Amino acid sequence: MIDMGFKSAHKELRQRLFLAIMLCMMTLTGHSNKGSEPSNISREDFGTMPDGRKVSLFTLKNTNGTIVKITDYGGTVVSIHTLDKHGKSGDIVIGYGSFKELLNKNTSYFGVLVGRYANRIGNAKFDLNGREYNLTVNNGVHHLHGGSRESFDKVLWFSEIIDGDPYEKLRLTYHSSEDSSAYPGNVDIQVDYSLTDKNELIIEYKAWTDKTTVINLTNHTYFNLNSVGNDANEMQHVLGHEVYINADFYTPVDETLIPTGEILSVKSTPMDFLTSKSIGKEIDRVMGGYDHNFVLNNLERNELGIAAEVTEPTSGRILKVFTTKPGLQFYTGNFLDGTQIGKYGKPIVKHGGFCMESQFFPDSPNKVHFPSPVLNPGQTYHHTTVYKFDILKQ
Repeated sequence: MIDMGFKSAHKELRQRLFLAIMLCMMTLTGHSNKGSEPSNISREDFGTMPDGRKVSLFTLKNTNGTIVKITDYGGTVVSIHTLDKHGKSGDIVIGYGSFKELLNKNTSYFGVLVGRYANRIGNAKFDLNGREYNLTVNNGVHHLHGGSRESFDKVLWFSEIIDGDPYEKLRLTYHSSEDSSAYPGNVDIQVDYSLTDKNELIIEYKAWTDKTTVINLTNHTYFNLNSVGNDANEMQHVLGHEVYINADFYTPVDETLIPTGEILSVKSTPMDFLTSKSIGKEIDRVMGGYDHNFVLNNLERNELGIAAEVTEPTSGRILKVFTTKPGLQFYTGNFLDGTQIGKYGKPIVKHGGFCMESQFFPDSPNKVHFPSPVLNPGQTYHHTTVYKFDILKQ
C-alpha cells in the first residue's frame, strides 16, 4: 500500500519542481514582452523564515505615483501609497512594515491573504458529502480565517513576476495538502496581483482540488484613507470616512458573530449604506461596531461589479471596490485597542482602519441556502477583486 503522506509530499515536490522549471524557462526565454521598457514590479530581500528560506518584498508602481508593496509571506499587502487631493503621497494601509513584525505580531491579519476559508465557520465544523470535518478552534468555539493549523497568512508562497497584458503580475502559488490541513482535499492556489495605470490593484484568485472541498479566499487589508504616515502624532480613526455599499440585504449575526441564517433588508437599519454616510453616524447602534457580511446586488452571474465606495473628505481620497464574489465583509477594526505599535511608530487604535473583504458568506458550509463555497475536482475556483484608488474632483 502506498503511504499517503509520501504520496502527498511527492505531489508537492512535483508541483514545486514544475513551477521552478517554468520560472527558469521564462527567465531564459525572456518572460516579458515589454522589450527594453522598465519593469513596473521589482523584488528585494525582506527577511528569512525560521527554516532559512528567503522572504521577498515586491514593489508595484504605476505612472500615477501609486506604489503597492506586497510580500510573499502570507501574500501580505504591506503598504499602499496614493496621492491625496493636494498631490501629496501617503500610505493608506495600517499594519506592520517589517517581516519580523509580520511573523511574530500579526494576530489581526493586517493585509494578509486569507484561506482556506476566510471568515468564520460556526463551531469549527461542517458536513460535506455525509462526513463531518472538525476544524481548528481559534475564535471562541469557532474557526476563523483558516484556523491555526494551516492558514494561508502564515506560510511562504512561491513567488514570481510574470508578463501580463499590458501589466506585469506578481503571481503567488501554494500547495495546501490534505495531510497538513483539517479541510478535505489537496488544493493548489494561484493568486495574481497587478497594478494598472488606472490606479487599480487587481487581485485574481484561482484554485483547484483533487477532492470535493470548501474554499473562500480574500484579502484582509485594513485601509485608512487619512494616511497612516501623516504628520499627526497619533493614528486617526476612520469614523469620518463616508461609505456606500451596494447591498439591499445583509446577514445578521449572533453575539459570537456567526450568521443566524437570516437574510434581512438593510432598510431602516444601521446597515443601510445605499446612500453614502459616515462610518461613525450609526456605529453606536451596532453591537461592537461593523463586522457584517453584505449581500451584494447584481452579482449573481459571477460578473465584476461595484461593491463599495469609500471617501475620506479631508484628504479627498476615494477607494472603490469591485468584485465577482457574492458577499462583502465590512469590518471597522473593532478589536484593535492601541496596544499594537504599527508602522511609523503609531499605536493602532480602535477603528483605526476598515476592511472590505470580498467573500462567500461566513459559515456558508453550514448554511445550505447561502451561495455555495464547494469546489469539486475538475472545477476552477476563480474570483477577482479590484481596489481602485481615486481622488475627489476639485
